[in-house]
Amino acid sequence: MSRFSLAALIRHAFAGNTGWQPQWRAAVPKPAYDVVIVGAGGHGLATAYYLASEHGLRNIAVVERGWLGGGNTGRNTTILRSNYLWPESQGLYEHALKLWEGLSRALNYNVMYSPRGVMMLAHNHHDVQVARRHIHANRLSGIDNEWLTPAQAKAFCPLLNTAADIRYPILGAALQRRGGTARHDAVAWGFARAASALGVDIIENCEVTAITRDAAGAVAGVETTRGAIRAKRVGVVAAGHTSVLMAMAGVRMPLESFPLQALVSEPVKPAMPCVVMSNTIHAYMSQSDKGEMVIGAGTDVYTSYSQAGGLHIAAHTLEAICELFPAVRRLRMLRNWAGIVDVTPDRSPIIGLTPVPGLFVNCGWGTGGFKATPGSGHVFAHTIATGSPHPINAGFTLDRFRTGRLIDEAAAAAVAH
Repeated sequence: MSRFSLAALIRHAFAGNTGWQPQWRAAVPKPAYDVVIVGAGGHGLATAYYLASEHGLRNIAVVERGWLGGGNTGRNTTILRSNYLWPESQGLYEHALKLWEGLSRALNYNVMYSPRGVMMLAHNHHDVQVARRHIHANRLSGIDNEWLTPAQAKAFCPLLNTAADIRYPILGAALQRRGGTARHDAVAWGFARAASALGVDIIENCEVTAITRDAAGAVAGVETTRGAIRAKRVGVVAAGHTSVLMAMAGVRMPLESFPLQALVSEPVKPAMPCVVMSNTIHAYMSQSDKGEMVIGAGTDVYTSYSQAGGLHIAAHTLEAICELFPAVRRLRMLRNWAGIVDVTPDRSPIIGLTPVPGLFVNCGWGTGGFKATPGSGHVFAHTIATGSPHPINAGFTLDRFRTGRLIDEAAAAAVAH
């Protein structure tokens, strides 16, 4: 893999940009690998990259039933933050945010990380109390978070409607200045490019149809639409379809899959300087690098594998967005979609070992998976390579739903992710 640099850009420009090579190899499956990662989204590709770069493993395959980054990675709204309440969540997301800060340089690929700030609105006195408690808890853990008055929130994001007579009046906001956005496609492409350069085989259009086990019950490999692949270690990172895959190995997961909707407007000139979230009304908005207003909602009420959610969810979100940001009312909606998110009973992820020796799982991210991408991949790679959890993901075990030691971020922070 050639490295991107100013000299390389100038050289290719004088050559008419005809010498660029594919960013990753179109690999053909081999009969056996040391590790097989199921799912070529951001988390799966990050896991493969860190297995190769930090643990020295090279005989790795990432298998994907569709195309690379074509699942939730390509459908999310790209918000990055670490201002969580539970210590386990703070540790994981802060670890990820620190990796985001140097990710473009590490991958030699511009993931368009933009620490423009994430502002979380308070609409009533309960919201204010929760936000202030949140801020103090974050500061005690060394995580930046600060309180803004309505006037300060308006100054930070001029598009906000801070009038006192609107349906959802703004009484203040919590701001994490290090939070922001990144470009989802670039994250997948950057990890794929870097992993491929280290010898990882990325195999697209290769659906897993079975997870095979040996006579002792340990993982022996996977059956795919492109043939059988033997492996002593298999990591499943398949978001909303994790429960389907794990059932192939006889493991029942505490997961539900919901559509999670988002939409974008037609592109406009830069107008939204930050990310604004409202937990109370389940709406958030930012502006993409292409100029589109990116608007997200909460999960649908009913479980489903459809990639299109209920119309009333989007309608409720747009009503709230148009009241909070009156300037966007005249914009046309360009497209909307849904991703299939996997949700656990306590709304926190599962990262670690399973009852099947050699089978590892990384799932349950719900609506908050993208922001954890590098951190998730880093600790999951450690778990696969060493056979034991990293200290950061030690609490995110499958076993916690049996013991009752939950990481109930939804209840503690009044928002799942």
